[in-house]
Amino acid sequence: MKKEEDKQIPATMYVTHIPENVKFSEHFSSLMLSSDFMATAMEVSALSLLTGIAWVYKIQVEHSKTLFEVAIAMWSLSLFKRIYNNYLEAVYCTYPKNRTQPVKEHALKAKKDLAGRDKEQLEILVAQDRLNFISRFCLDLFIYFMIPGFYLAEYSQPCTLVRKVLQLLLNHYFMSFSMYWFHRAQHKNPWFWKNIHSLHHWAKYPVSRTTYQDHWLDNFGMAVTGHIYAQILFPLDGHMFWFSRIVRVCESLEKHSGITGNFNLAYAAQQWLPFAAMPYHHDWHHEGYKGGNFSFAALGGIWDQLFGTRRTGRVPQPLNKTFAGSKNEDQVQFLDTSFFDGPYTCFIPIAAITVIVFLKVSMGHI
Repeated sequence: MKKEEDKQIPATMYVTHIPENVKFSEHFSSLMLSSDFMATAMEVSALSLLTGIAWVYKIQVEHSKTLFEVAIAMWSLSLFKRIYNNYLEAVYCTYPKNRTQPVKEHALKAKKDLAGRDKEQLEILVAQDRLNFISRFCLDLFIYFMIPGFYLAEYSQPCTLVRKVLQLLLNHYFMSFSMYWFHRAQHKNPWFWKNIHSLHHWAKYPVSRTTYQDHWLDNFGMAVTGHIYAQILFPLDGHMFWFSRIVRVCESLEKHSGITGNFNLAYAAQQWLPFAAMPYHHDWHHEGYKGGNFSFAALGGIWDQLFGTRRTGRVPQPLNKTFAGSKNEDQVQFLDTSFFDGPYTCFIPIAAITVIVFLKVSMGHI
């Protein structure tokens, strides 16, 4: 009986099969990314308590939006993640021709889930989900109270729409730059790879819900070096800040979705950018030794091109011509012997960025 039970992963754990004969609308049945009731209950309880306290005490830090407004935005972002995740998984199951890898690559094996992870790995990731929420929730509150103006209410001087758009582009390209180097360092440093980042790469054939299934320190580090560093150096006002977060959520879920084409709203919108990366770049990144020592960029893709780590993957040629963004991206030479690929020197770029961020914060509100 024991051996028979081991052949199956509990149905409540993540995704274990590709649903057949399921209507598109029927995929929107769960708001739990990991099917973990505890993690979902913790999130609902914490956000409810924060919202109640913020409403009763009218808390507002100088130069920032009210804590109540921030709490409502956190609620909205949390719900949006789940709805958009289910949308992408519905597309994945309903339109197999749009998958970045052939259907046969997802044939289930004993004790494996759809993304290629075993039961023990899934149980570890459920625990990490809970730590992910706790750490990110505490980080958001810490930033709100310790860095006045991070959740900027409005610019001190009138700002035109054109300037706001340019500020958004600067913010996103810098976010991509800093996350590129932090991500690349986690592949190059043996300890970080073995103990932290490899958990995320247990998903060899990612689907959208695998996006945030990683070690909590991995998620935490990406948040700090990503939108927090970008907001400090290139601040966005309230509405543009949350719009930026939504775009980032879409991009993160889409690149792990296992699908390509215009179903991916954020990637379809950014394909006109120079060397724009697409989901199949990241899909290919999840395969091979240490996942793949290429395609590290979170947004855009220009940093992979500039630093020699860009690779298309195995998407069909017609889609290459449509979305690739570079006619020679398969011929890029990988810089595996680069000075910044050493086990310690790989952290120099992100350490330099951290110093710059610290100096600006030490000068006062952003």
